[in-house]
Amino acid sequence: MSLSAWFSTPLFEMLADQSKGRKVWLVGGALRDHLLEREAIDLDFTVDKDARKLARRIADAMQGKYFDLDLERETGRVILLQPGGKRRMIDFAMMRGSDIREDLLDRDFSINALAVSLEEPDELIDPSGGLQDLKDGLVRSCNPNAFQRDPVRVLRAVRIATELNFRIEQQTLSQVKQAIDGLKRISPERIRDEIMRMLALPRPGRAVRVLDHLGALAFVLPELEELKGISQPAPHAYDVWEHTLAVVDRLGVLLGVLADGPASDDSGDLVLAQASLVLGRFRDTLRKHLDVELSMGRCVRQLLFFAALYHDAGKPVIRLESPPDKASFHGHEVVSSKLVRERAGWLRLSRAESDRLALIVRHHMRPEWLEREPKITTRAMYRFFRQAGTAGVDAILLSLADFLGKYTATPPEDGWNRRVETARQLLAAFFERWNQGMEPVPLLRGSDLIAVLELKPGPQLGQLLEAIREAQVCGEITSYDEAINLARSLIEEIKD
Repeated sequence: MSLSAWFSTPLFEMLADQSKGRKVWLVGGALRDHLLEREAIDLDFTVDKDARKLARRIADAMQGKYFDLDLERETGRVILLQPGGKRRMIDFAMMRGSDIREDLLDRDFSINALAVSLEEPDELIDPSGGLQDLKDGLVRSCNPNAFQRDPVRVLRAVRIATELNFRIEQQTLSQVKQAIDGLKRISPERIRDEIMRMLALPRPGRAVRVLDHLGALAFVLPELEELKGISQPAPHAYDVWEHTLAVVDRLGVLLGVLADGPASDDSGDLVLAQASLVLGRFRDTLRKHLDVELSMGRCVRQLLFFAALYHDAGKPVIRLESPPDKASFHGHEVVSSKLVRERAGWLRLSRAESDRLALIVRHHMRPEWLEREPKITTRAMYRFFRQAGTAGVDAILLSLADFLGKYTATPPEDGWNRRVETARQLLAAFFERWNQGMEPVPLLRGSDLIAVLELKPGPQLGQLLEAIREAQVCGEITSYDEAINLARSLIEEIKD
């Protein structure tokens, strides 16, 4: 679609109508993506005056929500709810400099320093050669001081290059390396935003590798530096760091097959074909699950990749605490869970996100432990999801990637089939049977136990209720009287 045709759509016509009396330009990533024939959802506009006032006006006209982003820079955001629950963000910022060209030259990269006026949609304003860089596949800074002035652009350069499959231009790469130390003075919130955008990419492992190669990883996710050189026993083919990268890579491939649709299947990969055959029935449900937003536009899929990066973060700590002649990683998931929660706190992730990450990492070994049993019982599945909650689904997906990440080549067929079958049973229990039987209507309440058995409120009461619920799920009791009798017997056992 040409620029003039794009600007003739109802959204842009409404924006032009509401912007009369001002000069307004579409700038940045949305324009870049449109020129690359990529879908442009979120929009950025530069305005010559009263940017926040215009943003409020647009929000009212489109029945959206308005938020102040930066009072000093006169920047406001409009959030619109799209069909299907997706959000569209439209930002309005005051022009910096004496004119739009000066504003663009003050930006990060040439491919983002592009603008089109709402009044003249056929004229592309390109003061730094961004259009040619788009054609050449280059990420190039607009000026030599771009990174020193704002070191968070180091992370942005890596993200954009990874997302677009572009190269970072050589001089720009030198500027990136010189500015990495400046990440120390960047706020955790801004680092968080760039890291989470990286984790929103379909295959974020490449971005993590580039960050590591540049030496920037230690400034943003320092715990991962400790994973390097920590050897692991067979069947692991990699040390902990390379295994972690392999897990992130395999997770991206798996989600492409299991959640993004049949078109993502690689018919030449029998491992993926087996997973798709057995777990394909959950595809739509998994996609919706992964797209659930937890906070500020950040969704479960991003947190799952974050958890994959930290799922073995506790292994260096456990190795140090183990006797030299009995090196073991037993309990690493507990330490890893604490570490990922601490990093989430530093990055100012929400409580819901922090809890979710800790649960995914804490329980990522459970599917492996369950598959060692002769049979996965209803009680075992109930306990797993009772403790892990919705994050249990994420832990299952991580467990599949964790298995594949142990091997350099095709994994053993029997072992992979067992892991996939374990995933099938657990996902079926959660998605298909949880409401029907795994989370039944209670046979009684705590007040019933207090009245009938003369109990007092406290931990024992909660333990009895949980034991009754578990027995009900397993079909061992089906009535109020049976629940009371079970409680009596459990109390007697405690006394004995």
